[in-house]
Amino acid sequence: MNTRRRTEWGVALGVLAAWIYTRRACSYASLHPELRHPLLRVRHPAFTRGLVSLTRRLSRSVPDPSDVKFERRLVPGPTGAPDVPVLLYSPLAGPRDAAALLYIHGGGFVSGSAQDYHLQCGRFANRLGLLVVNVEYRLAPETPFPGPLEDCYAALKWLRNQAAELGVDPTRIAVAGDSAGAGLAAALAQLAHDRGEVRPAFQLLLYPMLDDRTVLRKDHGGRGEFVWTPGSNGLGWASYLGRPPVWEDAPAYAVPARRDDLQGLAPAWIGVGTLDLFYPEDREYAHRLNEAGVPCEFFEVEGAYHASEHFRPHASVSQEFLDRSLKALRRGLGMSEVGDASSL
Repeated sequence: MNTRRRTEWGVALGVLAAWIYTRRACSYASLHPELRHPLLRVRHPAFTRGLVSLTRRLSRSVPDPSDVKFERRLVPGPTGAPDVPVLLYSPLAGPRDAAALLYIHGGGFVSGSAQDYHLQCGRFANRLGLLVVNVEYRLAPETPFPGPLEDCYAALKWLRNQAAELGVDPTRIAVAGDSAGAGLAAALAQLAHDRGEVRPAFQLLLYPMLDDRTVLRKDHGGRGEFVWTPGSNGLGWASYLGRPPVWEDAPAYAVPARRDDLQGLAPAWIGVGTLDLFYPEDREYAHRLNEAGVPCEFFEVEGAYHASEHFRPHASVSQEFLDRSLKALRRGLGMSEVGDASSL
């Protein structure tokens, strides 16, 4: 390559680098001031199969919680599938209320584990005084749809069937989750409604992953720049569905946002940041639930990105997000107001 050509390439690369830096700086400036974090200045790579595999290998074992009564159990799995591990959390002094919460962890369908949520589930148990059941569902792509959803249904059905032994009112069981786990919780509410064996009393959906068609949209309005990106979203949905998303259709119960009839589903609370990739699909689903006669409170955090409360848990906007979700869960389960969300 001659000197002139090298110079031209150098100038082009410099301009590109400056454009990327400026774009990132502008995106960073759009964040809520309390939610800015040094790690967010670095562009996170999109999930690939190799990166997911590496993340799983590097994941560390989380010690069992000591501030709650903690128990591991195996519950009967779906027909022809392994038993489903579940983690149980309840206050050391025993539950103060007969309600229960089935929690489904996030991770884009391809990563994460129930043990990663010891802290959140333990604190839910302590602050609300109820039993929390945390599901260790199988991950994609090794187990695509419907395996993960059926694992969650098996755990929900077990919780209902064992309600007397566990001291739980079977009519006061909520389903909850974050990100892909919240998407599974929304799908679980639909599946349970149609099967009629157990009916969740409430859905607590934290920035839920609801619509595979988001992968097919090119313009995201500047959303999805932080934490969970369009590239990661594409891998997550393709892994879960067993093939890339298409506009035409998706299997029933795989994609909650594609369901036509939302009537009769459990009341819900949906919370999401305005810079989250899932913001438009979450807002639309909340609107459709209300239009179908299903009470759904939609709460948005201006300038917040995906799972921002984990990066800045002590920010006032993070505390408000958690406080709103906690109060909604209490109302949904008919519980009395006790304490606040300051330690969630």
